[in-house]
Amino acid sequence: MRITLPLGRNNDPVSGSQYSVLSHSRLGETRIVTITLNHFGAATVFALFASIVFGITHRDTTRDMVRYGLYCFVMFLGGVFVAGWAMWLLRR
Repeated sequence: MRITLPLGRNNDPVSGSQYSVLSHSRLGETRIVTITLNHFGAATVFALFASIVFGITHRDTTRDMVRYGLYCFVMFLGGVFVAGWAMWLLRR
């Protein structure tokens, strides 16, 4: 499996949120799968992975790691909602 650069308009590599994945099956056929994320989806994926890293690196026991990771995940998503709300207010 090979992951290419993010693709923008005209399939030019840009810092976008659309990724093209070249996938090979056992039968020798090749197919391209495109994954598209909006801003909230990208923020959720970031929050998930950052929370996992924070939980593992900041706590000692497994239970504390999970609890802290969930806490960080909720705080990340809460920050996304607060920032979105603040930007909506500024735009008005």
